Parts: sequence; C-alpha cells; structure tokens
Amino acid sequence: MRDYDAATAFLGEWGRFQRLIFFLLSASIIPNGFNGMSAVFLAGTPEHRCAVPRGANLSGEWLNASIPLELRDGQEVPSRCRRYRLSALANFSALGLRPGSDVKLESLEQEPCLDGWEYSRDVYHSTIVTEWNLVCENDWKAPLTTSLFYVGVLIGSFISGQLSDRFGRKSILFLTMAVQTGFSFLQIFSINWEMFTVLFLIVGMGQISNYVVAFILGTEILGKSVRIIFSTLGVCIFFAIGYMLLPLFAYFIRDWRMLLLALTVPGLFCVPLWWIIPESPRWLISQGRYKEAEVIILKAAKINGVPAPDVLFDTTEDSKPQQQQKAILLDLFRTRNIATITIMSLLLWFFTSVGYFGLSLSTPNWHGDAYINCFLSAVIEVPAYVIAWLFLRFFPRRYSLSGTLLLGGSVVLFIQLVPADLNILSICLVMLGKFGITAAFSMLYVYNVELYPTLVRNMAVGATSTASRLGSIISPYFVYLGAYDRFLPYILMGSLTVVIGILTLFLPESYGTPLPEKFDQMLKVKCFRNGQQTTGIRNSKESPTVLMTPL
Repeated sequence: MRDYDAATAFLGEWGRFQRLIFFLLSASIIPNGFNGMSAVFLAGTPEHRCAVPRGANLSGEWLNASIPLELRDGQEVPSRCRRYRLSALANFSALGLRPGSDVKLESLEQEPCLDGWEYSRDVYHSTIVTEWNLVCENDWKAPLTTSLFYVGVLIGSFISGQLSDRFGRKSILFLTMAVQTGFSFLQIFSINWEMFTVLFLIVGMGQISNYVVAFILGTEILGKSVRIIFSTLGVCIFFAIGYMLLPLFAYFIRDWRMLLLALTVPGLFCVPLWWIIPESPRWLISQGRYKEAEVIILKAAKINGVPAPDVLFDTTEDSKPQQQQKAILLDLFRTRNIATITIMSLLLWFFTSVGYFGLSLSTPNWHGDAYINCFLSAVIEVPAYVIAWLFLRFFPRRYSLSGTLLLGGSVVLFIQLVPADLNILSICLVMLGKFGITAAFSMLYVYNVELYPTLVRNMAVGATSTASRLGSIISPYFVYLGAYDRFLPYILMGSLTVVIGILTLFLPESYGTPLPEKFDQMLKVKCFRNGQQTTGIRNSKESPTVLMTPL
C-alpha cells in the first residue's frame, strides 16, 4: 500500500474536515483541564479551630479564651487542633475567675478537638475536608486524595494506549469520556472519604486515557503540518482553557457536591461528537479494514469539496511485514551513554512534574484570593505553551529546557526573600516560576523522542512519562509541607528545579539532527558541547517532526 500521507494528500492540509476534527478533538480536552485540577477546591482546607459545644457552661470571656494561641508564620494565631480542657474552664467560669488576670492560660492543660471543628466559610462553604473532618490527625488524607487521583492517571497511562490499539481510537475515546463523566457524577453521592477517593482514582484513569486517545486520534487523522500545531498548541491551550474554567465554576459554586455536578455536566456535551468524530483511518488500515477507512476518507473529501481518486489504497502492494527486533527495558541501560541519558531523563521528568503540579495545587496557599490565584495559574500556561512552541522551532533543545527550568526554579527560590508586605510581588514570582516550569514541561516529550533510537523510543517515552506520574503523585505532599512552614514547599521545588536545570546542560543537543534509528547513532553525553555520533548521521538544518503534550 502507498504511504498513507501520500494517499490522502488530495484532501489538503487545512480543509473544512481538518478544521472540524482539530477543534472538536481540542474541545474534548477542556473537561480534562478542570477535572485534572479540581482537587484544589474539592479538597480545599479552610481555616478551622476546635468547636466548643453550647452546653459547656462557659462565660463569654472563657469562651473566647478557650483556644490556645500558637506561632504560625511568625504570628500568634488560634490553634487549629488543640483547646484548653473544657472541664477546667467550666470550673473557673463558675467561680467567676477571669482568664489572663486570675488564671494563667499557659499553665492550663490542653486537649484535642473532642467535639469537632468550626470551619471558616469565607473561602469555601463546603469541601471534602469539612465534610469528613480531614484535619489535624487526619490531615494526611487530603493530600492522599489528590495523590490517588494521580495514581489513577498513572494506571490510565499504561492501559489507554493498549486499549486503543486493540479496540480502536474512537471507541476508547468515548468510553474513557464516559468513565470520567460517570464516575465524577457518582462521587457526588459519596458517603465517606474512602468511597470518594476510590471513585477519584477511577476518574483519574479516565481523565488521562481520554486525553491520550484524543491526542493519538488527532495526530493520526490530521496532516503533517496541522498535526504539529494540534499536538503543540491545540490540545495544550484547550487544556489551559478548561483549567481557567475551574476557578470560575468554583467561585460561584462553593459547595463541593454542587461543584462536582457542575464539572460533570460539560462531559454530556461530548455525546453528540460520537456522530461527528470518525475512527482513525490509519488504525482501520492497520487492522486490514480498508473499506471502512475509504468511507471515512471519501466523506472527508466530500466535506472539503475535493474530488477523490478512483483507487485510494492498492492493497495488492502489501507485503508481509518483516519480523522486528524486540526491545526490553534493560536496553535503556545497555551502555554507559544510554544509561546516563536515561537516568538524567528520568530525573528531569520527575522533578519537572513535581514543580508543575506542586505550584498548580498550591494556589490556595498563595497570598490573596484563592480563585483569582488559580485563574492566573491557568492563564499563565497559554503564553508558556506558545513560547515553548517557538523555542522548539528556532532554538536548541538543551538551552531552551535549561533556561526555562532555571528561570522557573530561581524565581520560586526568591519568594522567601520578598518582604511580607509585598504580596503582589510574591504572586508575580510564583506566576513567573509556573511559566518557566510549564514551558519546560511541554518541551520534554519532544526532547525525549529525539534522544532515543526507534527500537526503544516508545519504551523510553513510557518510562520517563511514568517518572512524571510518580512526580505528580508525591507533589501534593510538597504542598502539604506548607502547613509547617509557608516557604518550605517553594524552597524544595525551587532548589530541585534549579539543580535539574543545570543537569540538563550535560545532555546532548538534538536540535537539527535526524531521529536516530540505531543505538550507535545516539548522541553522546558531553558538557556544553554537542557530542554527536557521526556514524550514519549527517547534520541537518531541518528539525524532525515530533509531538508535544503538557501531561
């Protein structure tokens, strides 16, 4: 059979059919944007203190003094998890003693919050934290909720490609959309934290699977030039649009169950797309279903208003494919050079993911309004994706990645030096850090693809993507450290990002070189120089066609 791109070249690159597929598949990514970061508001932790029951028989003075003060961020504030023993306070109140003057509060015995907590309703009216009291001795459950969502993302990453290879792109795309929407809806009826968390894990599986399959389907249907725009800007920017919608929904709907319902409804608008988005003709051909592929291409020709040739696919030219050499995971470590590239790539993906998700999930901890902060965190991704696309087209990979990582990490480190009264400057630095790390994150797929030979390329991308998922799984605990020291998460994320930005300079430069086919054609690791292996490869001014995704 002729090359697929050559056989379908008569359709053109940017006809009505291609525009339709481009925007519909990109739009299907929007729910992934707000579902992927929904834990920011669903699991938000408001200010809280121990509840004092009405029957405690305390005077107004003793009621106000019932909560001890603790030092937090350099200020004395009411304790979140302790109170003075109420039985002792009731005795002092009955005797007419006054707190502070007659009784030294520092000497009183304390007790945990035996009667629950009182939660501030200034930011959130209801979250899973207030619903099931995920604070104090149970405060580890809130970050675990988010981590298990990303465990679902990790599982979905493994199974989505295999399922779509076996059952087709379109079927799995809409099945995973249904999983994401359906299990999000079931979460509304959660009766305890355990039920919510298990369902959230399944939502994570559907969320990433939907994203991956839509990405694959778009790159297989669209032509070469449009494919690059779709994979670099289309899905990324529509993901950011979904991310922007999250704080808008959350601002007007502050009850977590109603917010989940609002985030579920947009998934229903994807149902009519079943009758518009076709199956991938490439996949159909790979399964020997040529007639079905021809029907789709002829329909595309009709939509574009172009005549189709009499014969699209000459199956008589097909020959039995040759047996391909199989690769195993250990091939990524078969030589010192490959092992060095693999280990550095794994670290690069892991720490970049920690930085990206850590900053994204920490928006409620920034100064100012949590909803505005989250919206700004989403908005800054759009110019980051555009800059990343421009860097990939015109600048060396190593310096682009290292520069954006060093920018993101260094400004995040500087946050601790900003005076407490310059809150706006702190937020601007976080935004600049998020910009740099997002730009670097979106360039990683491209760089990874260019470093490895064909035999192990998919395996390398899979391994490094797994490192990225592991980074996202532990990132909520970086945010969690902010409960002990407000600057500690930024110090850790900034330091790790700067270190990995420096290490990136030791990787080989792949810009302007053809993709390696064999192991002996891989580029060599050298510091600050392009140590290209010349066997079988010549320098080329044309950068190879590669794909990019923000996740």
